[in-house]
Amino acid sequence: MSAASPAVVAQAPATGTLARLGQAGREALVTMLAALATLLSALAIDPEPGPGVLAVVLCLSLSRSQLDRDRRGRLEAALVLPAVGLVAVGIGMLLRHAPWLGAAVFSGGMFLSIWLRRFGPMARRAGSLIALPFVTLLTVPYIPATHSGPVPHVLVPVLVALLALLWVSLLHAAARRLRLLPPATAFDPEDKSTPTTEGTTKPAPTPSSAGALRPIASTRMAIQMAVALAVSFVVGYVFFAEHWGWIVLTAFIVNSGNRGRLDVVHKSALRVLGAAGGTLVALLLDVHMGGHDQTTVALILAAVFLGVWLRPLGYAWWALCVTIALALLQGYTGAAPLRLLWPRLEEIVIGAVIGVAAAWFVLPVRSSATLRRRLADALEALAVALDPATPAPSSARFAGAVAAAEQLAPAFRASRLLTRRFRKEQPADWLDALADCRAPAIALIDRGDKPGQVRRVLGAARKSLREPTEILGALHGLREALLQAASSPPRSGSDGASIPRPATEGDASP
Repeated sequence: MSAASPAVVAQAPATGTLARLGQAGREALVTMLAALATLLSALAIDPEPGPGVLAVVLCLSLSRSQLDRDRRGRLEAALVLPAVGLVAVGIGMLLRHAPWLGAAVFSGGMFLSIWLRRFGPMARRAGSLIALPFVTLLTVPYIPATHSGPVPHVLVPVLVALLALLWVSLLHAAARRLRLLPPATAFDPEDKSTPTTEGTTKPAPTPSSAGALRPIASTRMAIQMAVALAVSFVVGYVFFAEHWGWIVLTAFIVNSGNRGRLDVVHKSALRVLGAAGGTLVALLLDVHMGGHDQTTVALILAAVFLGVWLRPLGYAWWALCVTIALALLQGYTGAAPLRLLWPRLEEIVIGAVIGVAAAWFVLPVRSSATLRRRLADALEALAVALDPATPAPSSARFAGAVAAAEQLAPAFRASRLLTRRFRKEQPADWLDALADCRAPAIALIDRGDKPGQVRRVLGAARKSLREPTEILGALHGLREALLQAASSPPRSGSDGASIPRPATEGDASP
């Protein structure tokens, strides 16, 4: 139910499950306050349930995507969202009245939103804005209107989108001012520009056409998404004419934010397990299924809140809670909710299989290559911060790069749990070693110490990324050097040339 985000918020890592739950709880509270404010505003414009559902979905998506994190992002969203909202209304009409044409336009639009990422931060933000209304078309059920409000129906989604952006921006800003949320300093793992000694940045080189036979990662991800959506539309229209949306939505979700084949498989498994658990819980709540009373509305909002709160602990929690919320919401569509639960689970499994097949066989992105790319980004950020030529080093970029690498951790750690007996070299161990380097590295950066011994060990660690069997030992050596330097008295940096970042396969982050 949310658009994939293009940036990672750089912040201090949570120290344990309770700390993560505390931060996630504050974020969930702010998000739900924005959703409630937008919901009430939408109902004042049009008292139909459809706009209210759209209001909640957009607030969830905007809050997670962090598109409001700065003034420029808010202005871009305010300018682009109305136009994209109108386009989404048109595509929604096509999906109802000319489904095959609508499917083609939908798949093309999602391809474009991902393909644009190759053109820099502004294009990536535009892609996120393009994707947002497309996702809502799948997540918001079609609820027939019974009467018309004061605003024409075609303009309601546009106004709701702007209201969602307004309330999310206001409440996020207030929460940051009250220090309920961390500062909105963003690190983009796809931004390959490098700082200069003058404090500016050098833009990344334009991708060369020499690799046209094997496109860059973002292009491969866009092609995978287009193929997955096309196949899911065909399967849905031919075999599940009434409920094709669940297949398409699942294929989209498991391929969005694609960080490699392993990530897609892991996300698919969690979505199926979460949906199965949500189905069982929904069966226990059958007394409220099909109801339109205030208790049903409260249960829907409670399920959404729990999903937002528990999502950092695992995607399965989000899938479980959303399944409950959508099962309760089906009462507003006039359908029999209990009769749809098991078919919906079947369609989710089919969509997950389609998504995994597209990621595995269509120009696949290797998860280990993605991880090595992000390890290289983190080590480069550390090298820049410890370079004597850097006048005012900041630990924010290194912390953000480590956070970007740790986005891959759940899938690799699940793989380690299942394959430890059969595979000695585990990429999850690389992530654990990098995490151990974070605290002493930040301590060195913040006090301005740049010991030459650490830079030499760091250079060896960056070289090791060319050979996977050497990575873990090199990272352990870097951790020991950092710990020793951080526990020693501060000293001035020594001479030493920085070592260029090794070439690995392109990052496959969203």
